[in-house]
Formats: sequence, structure tokens, C-alpha cells
Amino acid sequence: MSQSHIRPIAICVFRHQNRILVFEGYDSVKNEVFYRPLGGGIEFGEHSSETIQREIKEELGAEICDLSFLGSVENIFFLNNKRGHELVQVYDASFVNPEFYGYSSFEAIEANGLKLKVVWKDVKFFEAGKAPLYPTGLLALLTAKSR
Repeated sequence: MSQSHIRPIAICVFRHQNRILVFEGYDSVKNEVFYRPLGGGIEFGEHSSETIQREIKEELGAEICDLSFLGSVENIFFLNNKRGHELVQVYDASFVNPEFYGYSSFEAIEANGLKLKVVWKDVKFFEAGKAPLYPTGLLALLTAKSR
């Protein structure tokens, strides 16, 4: 994760009944459980909206629709003591298959084979400070868009 360049990424929150879809991560240095929406790196020549469609297909095997751009955040962070810097394009979308909304949790698989626990979390969970939502600035973007 420690890089000498800025990584452009795109993420998708999938809002449904005041909940968002996130994966559960763990920073062993901070001893912190955190949450982050699914997504990934924008490839050269790829529009960020195409990144979302590709990443969700790869990670969940799911088709999406109603893709809408919510905004951008800049994220400078440390994860497991490694520094990172991202420019994050944030989207909302819907699943073509409504079954995804009925699961409380399920599994996603990263391109490198890493399995991720994916859960629906109420936005109020993050507003109450019960766990961090990354990237930094995402919660403010989401709560501003819902008002």
C-alpha cells in the first residue's frame, strides 16, 4: 500500500433503507475494525463508472444499474503502518438482482483471491462513531447528499 504516487480509485456505496454496503477490514497496527465500500483501482483509459461495474462484477459476480456519481474525496491514510494516498470517485448504484438487499452479510473475493466479509451497515452506526468508515470524508459526503 505504501506508494510514492496517488492512486485513483472508484467505490460504490449501494444505499438501501438508510444502510450502505461495506466490507469489514482490520488494521492490525491500530487494532481497529473499519468499514469501506467495495470498489478498486481505475485502470488507464477506463472511466471511473466502468471501474465500478467491473469491480462489482469481479468481486460479487453481480450486475448493477442506476449508477450515479456522488462526489470525490481525497484520502491520505496509514493502513497497517503503510502510507497511502487516493483520489476517490464515489458512486451509488442498484443491484439488478434484488436478492443482494436481503442478505445481512455475504462474501466478496478480491482479484488477488482475498475474501472480504461484506455487510449492510446503517449510516447511523458510523454517525455514532461506533467504527470508522473509510475513506475519510465519505461519511460527510453521504450525509450531505441525504439532506
